Amino acid sequence: MSRCAHILVITSERSLSERIDVFLRRKEHSVTHLPSVEEALGCIETVDPDLVILDLPRSAAMEGALFEGALNLGLPVLALVPTSDGAAVDAAIREGASACLEKPLDAHTFRLAVDRALEKDSPVLQAGTVWATSPSGREAGQLVGESEVMQPVFDLIGRLAATKTHVLVSGESGTGKELVARAIHAQSARARGPFVAVNCGAIPENLLESELFGHVKGAFTGASRSKEGLFSVASGGTLFLDEVAELPLSLQVKLLRVIQDKALRPVGGTMDRPLDVRLISATNRTLQTEVDEGRFRKDLFYRINVVEVELPSLRDRRDDIPLLLGHFMRKYAPGMGREIRTVSDEAMRSLIAYDYPGNIRELENLVERAMALARTDEIDVDLLPANVISEASCSQPVLPPAGTGDLEVLLRDYEYALLEHALRQSQGVKTEAARRLGISFRSFRYRWQKLARTRSREDELGGEGEGPA
Repeated sequence: MSRCAHILVITSERSLSERIDVFLRRKEHSVTHLPSVEEALGCIETVDPDLVILDLPRSAAMEGALFEGALNLGLPVLALVPTSDGAAVDAAIREGASACLEKPLDAHTFRLAVDRALEKDSPVLQAGTVWATSPSGREAGQLVGESEVMQPVFDLIGRLAATKTHVLVSGESGTGKELVARAIHAQSARARGPFVAVNCGAIPENLLESELFGHVKGAFTGASRSKEGLFSVASGGTLFLDEVAELPLSLQVKLLRVIQDKALRPVGGTMDRPLDVRLISATNRTLQTEVDEGRFRKDLFYRINVVEVELPSLRDRRDDIPLLLGHFMRKYAPGMGREIRTVSDEAMRSLIAYDYPGNIRELENLVERAMALARTDEIDVDLLPANVISEASCSQPVLPPAGTGDLEVLLRDYEYALLEHALRQSQGVKTEAARRLGISFRSFRYRWQKLARTRSREDELGGEGEGPA
């Protein structure tokens, strides 16, 4: 539950101000209303809000100065945009909005967005952050990370949640495609509706049509009663079609018609039924290749792939591994009946060096296994499978001792040690250190400076330029 907070609302529409007051009354937040950005810029520091809600009329230009001022003060900005104004959403995200909501406002979605914004622990926000941040990363539901390659994913989740468009999520098995779909659904206006997930490769082909579209009594042998299909079950919400490339061509034709007509006809039925479902599909294959080789219909490909969210593999975001370890350790602690708050230096080196063919799902299984087998409050290398240990690289940095009882401090120190080691290996050249870690120079510099300030370290090894300091 979010705390009581002071919220600054900027809108010239009196009816919108009154509606927001009604929405926030249950939470007992204090609210200051101002009619213009100019007035807000003049008193934002003295008002000292915890959250800024900015109404963006269709005719208004982006209020860049307000976004910049709010971000400099570490304040989240919730932007309100006209319905279906994709350009306004994109512009607001680029300027630094924490989230965008379409008008007219839905009470539940609005309160949820406010709660998420106020739950942020970090005083520093990055443009496009939509979900609550943990002390050391961004989150979208159960999807966490702060690596450079994950930032476009979090940004897209925020943008897509404010729209009704169909989405295709691609990536290797175990990268978290369903988590992306759930995050988009949970932040959308459909959040109160059902989220229905179906794995197209897990249902026998002869049953798949009936499972998806339903059937009427007597449609085939054994159909002793009518059955509602998963499309109907998901009405008013989101249907997630995992492994959509597994659909046989005959069903692809029917799925295309359902999407085009926004109606479906159950197996054996004679009447079309109207449909209100948002479709999010996922695949671990390259659908364009499937199209080129005749296994997937081109017209269906374009229908479900309005916007694609590409998820990176875990080996391409190794700097997220300490953050993910902490996330999974907290997740499984209640079920284990005890907290395990540390990871030994040797175990951490092995976990970072491993290539994870099963991606995040494999890392989660490793953490659960280690916590189940642990006899102390630490995950040590002897709790890891032999194949994980064998890939540990001797060139990994020597990590700091796990003497602290604070998991967040421990993970911060691990990250600092990784950056410091990369700098030493690069003779102080930050661009080279960033390349070794697989992140951008800008990301490296931000992380190094943030950690150095947090640890009160004055002895940075490298300079800010291209060469050694």
